[in-house]
Amino acid sequence: MSSAPSRSSSGPVAHALDAAASSVIAAIRELSAANPVVLIDGRSGAGKTSLATTLVSRWPLAGRVQLVALDSIYPGWDGLDAGVALAREQVLAPHARGLIGVWRRWDWEVGAPAEAHAVDPSLPLVVEGSGILTAETRQLGDVRVWLDSPMRSRRDRALARDGDAYRPHWDRWARQEAVHVGRDEPARLATHVFDVP
Repeated sequence: MSSAPSRSSSGPVAHALDAAASSVIAAIRELSAANPVVLIDGRSGAGKTSLATTLVSRWPLAGRVQLVALDSIYPGWDGLDAGVALAREQVLAPHARGLIGVWRRWDWEVGAPAEAHAVDPSLPLVVEGSGILTAETRQLGDVRVWLDSPMRSRRDRALARDGDAYRPHWDRWARQEAVHVGRDEPARLATHVFDVP
């Protein structure tokens, strides 16, 4: 699984994500916080990574913003829930308490944890990935985004991005996302919901 931006994001998709970024940026400005936390959820291929990288490039506050992609944390193709738990425990909860968080990158080729990364609690934070909006993470995110997009569009974008590495796992991953959506109702936990074509 890759956290690289989709090469196919243009036209209506790019327009929708740009409008979403503008709305989220306005919400960040309204917070008047030095280190706000933005959570971006949506099913695979919905545009989470593209929105997150756009936000980071257009960040409205002075200084650096940190970006954590759950694609770098999920422990394998059956690890959606486990990756969200790791992000909550190692990134979001320490950040909320003013403590340095430390998470380990999952090496998809080796199938094992790799190097560690620190998260500075004094800096803003964007966390993006399927499953990140839950009842437990809701209070840890100042701005919470749910991206909704048709399955066929999402699948086309995700497979254009990751190709044969993802194709055999699409259904397996989609089942975990469906469990998350049914159980956690992330759209109801979001402060912002955006439709992406």
